[in-house]
Amino acid sequence: MAGLLFLALAYLAVGQAAVNRSGAQTAADAAALAAAQKRRGDLAGQWLVVLKDPAKWQDVFDGKVDFGPSCWRADELAAQNDGHVEACDDSQALKITVSVKTDKRVGNSVVPGVQDKQSVAQATAVIEPLCIKPPDAGAKGADLPPLTCKGKVWHLKPDDTTGLPKPEDLFDVHLADSPANDQ
Repeated sequence: MAGLLFLALAYLAVGQAAVNRSGAQTAADAAALAAAQKRRGDLAGQWLVVLKDPAKWQDVFDGKVDFGPSCWRADELAAQNDGHVEACDDSQALKITVSVKTDKRVGNSVVPGVQDKQSVAQATAVIEPLCIKPPDAGAKGADLPPLTCKGKVWHLKPDDTTGLPKPEDLFDVHLADSPANDQ
């Protein structure tokens, strides 16, 4: 009977660790996505700056423009998910990688030495351009070429900012397929 009780407590300890690990991954995913959404907004803002010069649109979609730091958003989201950012790499225009450590510890268990363990997880978010370069992107002037984003065609007017695509129309943000996990 004592052996069964010990096994039950050991399974409980494994469950506690799994919950803690899951929390770390959730925090890392949320942090990476938040930083990438911030970057998407920056890129969309840069697109508005060059709106009247279609020859520069592709540079925005490729991330070859100035953009600000995005890791501060990762810090905010990690904190909202009971974690803190251990590392954040926002040096690539269209990819942000974040490593988060949980603030919560595994807690008391029958497994010695794990009560103070914190989980660490990593996530990478990717910003994917949804628009294709218009065939006459080199043209400047009163008429802008149509912009096609994920099958939708936008007929843009240089002096009419109503009805412009939103950041989510220009770029998709998603987690990379296989985040590298630490612990």
